[in-house]
Amino acid sequence: MVDNVYSSKSDVAYAELRARILDGRLEAGSKLMQYVLADELGISITPLREAIRRLSGEGLIDLDAHRNARVAPMDADEARELFETRRALESEAVALAATRRTDADIERMQEALGRLLPVTQQWGEAALVAHRDLHRALYVASHNTVLIALLDGLWDRSDRYRRAGLELPPGAEPRTRDFEEHGRLVELVVAGGADQAAALMRSHIDHSLTATALATEAGEEALSS
Repeated sequence: MVDNVYSSKSDVAYAELRARILDGRLEAGSKLMQYVLADELGISITPLREAIRRLSGEGLIDLDAHRNARVAPMDADEARELFETRRALESEAVALAATRRTDADIERMQEALGRLLPVTQQWGEAALVAHRDLHRALYVASHNTVLIALLDGLWDRSDRYRRAGLELPPGAEPRTRDFEEHGRLVELVVAGGADQAAALMRSHIDHSLTATALATEAGEEALSS
């Protein structure tokens, strides 16, 4: 019975720490004050450490031999790999969605499209959440559970980099093209245009916030070399 209690508390701690890392409340590279966090969450140190070990396994926390923990730093190579993998998988997912979408999928996509906001500094977190909801509605319509799970994980791990892109100067721009492309993606999936949807998704990702952050990073490296 005790194990079940700890497991439940560990799950709560895991979800909360993960959310704080992904949305930036726990900054990249910052040390985790474990006893302070345990007190904030109203739990003992044991379930908190279980949660930290899980997040370490996901690459979001760095643990040393003395149980000291830090939020994993942002890494340009990881950002690039996540970007490249998402570009390949999400384009395939919308192609499948165009051949497999159901009436319920279409309703879900259109509902998410109605809540969409431009992803800019002005709209901030609300826009990021609405943006992710729309993309998830598109790739869930692929009805490929393995692909959906992989894309969920990629979106989770990419969130820190997406938010970093939002802080760059281009993050303040209207991003009209990006906003309008979502409507076109939904139209293509509903119409069954698999190849067109896949091509547009690749182009869409090529102009995403993560791509902007990567291009900025590459430019800075070139200037410093």
